[in-house]
Amino acid sequence: MSGAREEVLARLRAARDAGAPRGGVPPVPRAYHRTGAHAPGSAGVLDLLVERVEDYRARVLRAGTDDEVAAAVARCLDEAGSRRFVVPADLAQGWRPRIGERELVEEHPSAPLAVPELDALDAVVTGSSVAIALTGTIVLAGGAPGQGRRALTLVPDHHVCVVRAADVVESVPEALARLDPSVPLTFISGPSATSDIELDRVEGVHGPRRLDVVLLG
Repeated sequence: MSGAREEVLARLRAARDAGAPRGGVPPVPRAYHRTGAHAPGSAGVLDLLVERVEDYRARVLRAGTDDEVAAAVARCLDEAGSRRFVVPADLAQGWRPRIGERELVEEHPSAPLAVPELDALDAVVTGSSVAIALTGTIVLAGGAPGQGRRALTLVPDHHVCVVRAADVVESVPEALARLDPSVPLTFISGPSATSDIELDRVEGVHGPRRLDVVLLG
């Protein structure tokens, strides 16, 4: 048996080496564009992000101050009928809406909520690490300030996400350069949706069926 195995491996090596140039295989050129045509947070980049996010059937509200963020978050929750919502314990205080008739739940890293507890909540409010204008994608880094863990943003049916203008870049390579690949990353391009073989769209299968983005700056 080992003789047959060695023969097969020898043939594979011969086939591999037959077309290889002398001196070994040349390196594959990787001249990627690592910067976009527009600076992060510029008006053109922000407008493109809004256009692409809305293409995904998500909504974008703009805010200039933390107080306006809190008001926009409250509006998103009220219009969706989301009364019980959860936030990471380290979410900025200025981004949190007044409680009023709502119930606020904080999740601490030392005491994560069980999936049934998260499923009983209407919404989650978080920050974000970076947003990609060309693809309309928002990226959350697990454990980063104000972003919590992955389950926190995947189980509740409504996600309100705050994006700072300075964190909006034009291209994917620019975004990857800002991220730590050693932590869990969640890439969000609109509400969770899928289509069956007849192209009937179903939302909320793999995550929140409603996404509201509050763009700060």
